[in-house]
Amino acid sequence: MRAAAVILVLALLALGSCAPRQPAAPRLTLEPARFSDLTGWDRDHTAEAVPALIRSCAVLEKRAPDAPLGPDAVAGTAGDWRAPCAAARTLGAVSDQDARHFFATYFAPWQVANNGDAGGLFTGYFEPELKGSREPGGTFTTPLLRRPPDLVSVDLGLFRPDWRGERTAGRLVNGALRPYATRAEIEAGALDPQHLAFLWVNDPIAAFILEIQGSGRVMLPDGSVVRVGFDGQNGWPYVAIGRLLVERGALSLDDVSLATIEAWLRSHPSDARALMDENRSYVFFRELQGDGPVGAGGVVLTAGRSLAVDLRFMPMDVPVWLDATQRNGTALQRLMMAQDTGGAIRGPVRGDVFFGFGEAAEVGAGNMRATGGYYLLLPRDVHPAARFLTASR
Repeated sequence: MRAAAVILVLALLALGSCAPRQPAAPRLTLEPARFSDLTGWDRDHTAEAVPALIRSCAVLEKRAPDAPLGPDAVAGTAGDWRAPCAAARTLGAVSDQDARHFFATYFAPWQVANNGDAGGLFTGYFEPELKGSREPGGTFTTPLLRRPPDLVSVDLGLFRPDWRGERTAGRLVNGALRPYATRAEIEAGALDPQHLAFLWVNDPIAAFILEIQGSGRVMLPDGSVVRVGFDGQNGWPYVAIGRLLVERGALSLDDVSLATIEAWLRSHPSDARALMDENRSYVFFRELQGDGPVGAGGVVLTAGRSLAVDLRFMPMDVPVWLDATQRNGTALQRLMMAQDTGGAIRGPVRGDVFFGFGEAAEVGAGNMRATGGYYLLLPRDVHPAARFLTASR
């Protein structure tokens, strides 16, 4: 019996050693690089990124000098950016060559990876235009809602370090935070007593796309335009309906894009609402004054130069060199600024390129599905903590 027991234990140990390993948790890792490692650096119109940098500098300079930038101050402190930002403001109308010289003087590139894997996915977003009215009626029946006063947003990282970058939202019921209404419940009228609607548009599918993009323009019947921007989310996780259509065989992975998703929704009117409701996430908006759209960091976005990143891993308002290849083989190599985030942007090597406004921007963003990587450009005096370095794995 004892021998049999030993054999059984050994067999169980052998089976255990064959069990599939769980994938490692996402972790930002960095490796020092040179500007010569940045493919396409000498061909980019680098000067176009300088105004975007200056906009972010205006935000950084309002922060306390010791304020950390990014998780565990991966991009140093706000004080570390004083000198590069001051120099950027003196550039004026600068050539691409002079802009490259400026960045090479004040910054050093660091290759970004996820546990040492530098490959990631990059998509696109844009500022859509919808037709709407300030009063409901006729075809204007789909409301855009303001942020509810009882919506409580929670930064979970304030409670546990390993939750840094994670957020949720809900409402207080007898002193406890409870889940907020889902998309389907909101559409069924759960929030109607709060009278939150401030615009009504004529297309529920376009309104759904507006939520995904996070901001947009609404053209009123008199020809005036109202800009709207993100002002909260109901706390439910974002679900990509394109992924659902691929899983169910309605679209192929090679063909999925914003255009094909929208085409499917419009060609299946009896199923479209149910599919959209599977994304329980719902976005609330506010009316914007002045220039826009405005990113999550409070900076007006720049078409082709603003990038949305996952703030659980990446810092906001820092330069990023993007090196990716689209499905059609087109290379996308340019200097960008991390100035936004989004519910679908998850992971250390994940980005969403802002394409701007208009038909060309919609086509570009809708077709954007590129693979590649990026580099953080950090002030030369900033040295990320050892835990971020690839060698520390």
